[in-house]
Amino acid sequence: MSNNALIRMPTLAALVAAGALAVAAPLTLANDHGDGVGDRDSSQPVTDTWITTKVKSTLLADSDVAGTDINVTTVDGVVTLAGVLGSQAAVERAIDLARGIEGVVAVDTRALTVR
Repeated sequence: MSNNALIRMPTLAALVAAGALAVAAPLTLANDHGDGVGDRDSSQPVTDTWITTKVKSTLLADSDVAGTDINVTTVDGVVTLAGVLGSQAAVERAIDLARGIEGVVAVDTRALTVR
């Protein structure tokens, strides 16, 4: 066997292993919804990320709220909404939508104002 073949085999094995990890990792994260099934040592970051994504997508899908004008962050289940909306009704609707998401413990709206 040539020296080139000896170098290529470990490199190929490393690439195959990396590819397998890249496929397996998203499957693990996708199954962790904070329900105790598939929980990992660090349960909060995945749960908070899921909540943030769900709140943001819900705000964007609602025609009564300018979802693009709202920044959403989540820490330990507490959702913070920040931004400037066109009316108090839009602010109230955003709050109601965020509260309706599974896993939301509280909604902080101190940084959400009306124009």
